[in-house]
Amino acid sequence: MKAVQITSFGTADVLRINDVDRPAPGAGEVLVAVEASSVNGHDVIVRTGQLKMVSGRRFPIGTGLDFAGVVAATGAGADGYRVGDRVWGMVHPRQRHAVAGAAEYVVVSADRLSHAPADLSSVESASLVVAGSTALIALRDSVHLAAGERVLVRGAAGGVGTAAVQLAHAMGGHVTALARDRHAEILTDLGADEVLDYGSVTSEQIGPFDVIVDTVGTELHCYRSRLAKGGRMVTVGLSPSAIAAIAASSVHGSRRIRTFSANPETPVLRDLAGHVASGALRPVVDSVYPLADIAAAHQAFERGGVVGKHVVTVPRSAL
Repeated sequence: MKAVQITSFGTADVLRINDVDRPAPGAGEVLVAVEASSVNGHDVIVRTGQLKMVSGRRFPIGTGLDFAGVVAATGAGADGYRVGDRVWGMVHPRQRHAVAGAAEYVVVSADRLSHAPADLSSVESASLVVAGSTALIALRDSVHLAAGERVLVRGAAGGVGTAAVQLAHAMGGHVTALARDRHAEILTDLGADEVLDYGSVTSEQIGPFDVIVDTVGTELHCYRSRLAKGGRMVTVGLSPSAIAAIAASSVHGSRRIRTFSANPETPVLRDLAGHVASGALRPVVDSVYPLADIAAAHQAFERGGVVGKHVVTVPRSAL
């Protein structure tokens, strides 16, 4: 089968589509015929060598954190799945994978996937796995958003941002989206009560907010100062400056800056599918690339300026 692998740390040019053995599922595992995978920040930082402690230095390394497709085979004890079931899920972000989601087939533990939303295509499903689960965990489990609270979503036009706007709206929050002005129409359609152009306003000019969801990872101390009494802030945009700001904020009780590594298992993915089924969450896909052009998808991700997600499709044996 074909699989995209990292052959050395570096730019998108190090990605190669290699011929590898098709894996077989072991006990408690599921073999998925992948139809789509999205590009995530995790994929880029693994490729550039920023997660060497996780990925190691032994090549090749698989890429593609998430996937959507069809069950091709199951191992003993992988209850609840049958060949032909449509599923979505992700590989473990803190483990090394020689083959990951950007491949014709991937093997994962059964507790790392669930049945995909019935009304979504695989492209649409793949766009929501990481982005949607990250936004859901941030709002529900990290900052515990309550109805009526004022929410700022910083970096609102990206994958996590567009999901956070929708979910915060569905949870009853009053949502302010901070993004480029040209994205105001779609963000309003997704549920934002107000859209602010980040090029025209500073942190000192906005707020206060009960909840801040940050996807950028810079100037965190400035935005933390815009929290109301009892306010909570979470960031998913980690950088060296973000880590320092998180550590410095730890003395501020409820107003500390929270963070986490999204690692959703079946219950979160099921909950996410429920939000899709209820109409609270819908996919936002910026662009779609064939697997053969995955380097271009990575380059587009790194340029930024997107609305939603870059998704890579996996045509069966068409490479």
